[in-house]
Amino acid sequence: RVSWPFLQSHPQHEIAKKQQRGGGMVISFWIKTDSEEGKRPACATFLSELKVFACAESLGAVESLAESPSLMTHGSVPADQRKKLGIDDSMVRLSVGIENVDDLIADLDQALAKVGQQ
Repeated sequence: RVSWPFLQSHPQHEIAKKQQRGGGMVISFWIKTDSEEGKRPACATFLSELKVFACAESLGAVESLAESPSLMTHGSVPADQRKKLGIDDSMVRLSVGIENVDDLIADLDQALAKVGQQ
C-alpha cells in the first residue's frame, strides 16, 4: 500500500491537485509481511539496507530521507497506542531529495529485496 496525495486513490487527491504542483515529496508505504511480529523487523532491515536514503526522524531536507514511525518517532509509544493513532508497524515514510531518480529507485529496490530475503 502506498499513500501519496497525487495518487487518485488518496482521500485528499482533489484537494492536493488544487493546492500543489507535483504532489510533494513525502511518500508513505507499508512493507508487506507474513505476520504482525514480522513488521518491525522488516522495517528495520529495510532502513538498515538503504544506501542513498539516510535514516532521519525529521523529513525535510535536500537529501532523501527515510523513517519508520514505529521504530523511530513513535518508538516509545506502546503498540496499542500506536494502533489507535493509525501508526502501523510496517509503515515507512520517505522524503525524496535531489539525488538522481535512478539511484533512488535502485536503492529502494535493493533494500526491499533484502526484506524479501528474511
